[in-house]
Amino acid sequence: MRAITIPEPGGPEALVWSEVPDPVPGEGEVLVEVVASAVNRADILQRQGFYDPPPGASPYPGLECSGRVAALGTGVSGWAVGDEVCALLAGGGYAEKVVVPAGQLLPVPKGLDLREAAALPEVTCTVWSNVFMVSHLRPGETLLVHGGSSGIGTMAIQLAKAVGAKVAVTAGTRAKLDRCAELGADILVNYKEQDFVEEIRKATDGAGADVILDNMGAKYLDRNVRALAVNGRLAIIGMQGGIKGELNIAMLLSKRAAVSATSLRARPLSEKTSIVAAVREHVWPLLDGGHVRPVVDRQIPMGDAAEAHRVVEESGHVGKVLLVVE
Repeated sequence: MRAITIPEPGGPEALVWSEVPDPVPGEGEVLVEVVASAVNRADILQRQGFYDPPPGASPYPGLECSGRVAALGTGVSGWAVGDEVCALLAGGGYAEKVVVPAGQLLPVPKGLDLREAAALPEVTCTVWSNVFMVSHLRPGETLLVHGGSSGIGTMAIQLAKAVGAKVAVTAGTRAKLDRCAELGADILVNYKEQDFVEEIRKATDGAGADVILDNMGAKYLDRNVRALAVNGRLAIIGMQGGIKGELNIAMLLSKRAAVSATSLRARPLSEKTSIVAAVREHVWPLLDGGHVRPVVDRQIPMGDAAEAHRVVEESGHVGKVLLVVE
């Protein structure tokens, strides 16, 4: 088969479409013939040499895919050869075939194109686990999403609205904010021109955000705590703004607030299986009913993965950039 390899870390040109050995499913695993994958920031970090795959994971980038079941390992039940699926991966999605633990497979939602389904696993699992399983967003509360036009952001807006929450977003252009509004965002903040702390306070009559989903890390840590409501919850899922910040414990105590930080890729299999099961139970009915949809900016041939990485690094897209096997 062919896969995107990284002979040496570097820029987008470091991604090479190469002939590699076919993977073989082991016990409890399924072989998927890949139709599409999606570009995530973690893939870019891996390409640059800053984010190695977890032990035992595929060396190729790609944290999600869609495709058809090609073979079953021993002990697998509930799936059959030919099933159309999408999958959460620890790596290997940038390839024509990938092996997946059976517990990380999901059926393609009704009415959704098989390629588009590749945009779902990482964002739905990230948003559901952080915003709902950890931060317990409830109807009537306010969620602030940084990077509202990203793949994660566009899904977070829709899921929060689906449960009856109010949604605030930050983004860097009017066009991106307009797209967030189309998806249901109530409060729009241009982080280049406005102070999100003040804007959230004004929009919530001084109360603040009940839950904040943050991809920036250190750069926003102090302001995020200031933007939290009493009993607020800050969920950090990225570090685009650095890894070391100063935390005002007194303010955190005064608000009886909580800060959590999670990653998805390196979690144990049992935790990923639990998250995928929760997503299938709670998110898939919304997708099947057409209430929530992935936002796909464009589809690029997998052999041109370098171009897809350039698009994502330039941050001009909205939603997900897909890599499709032709």
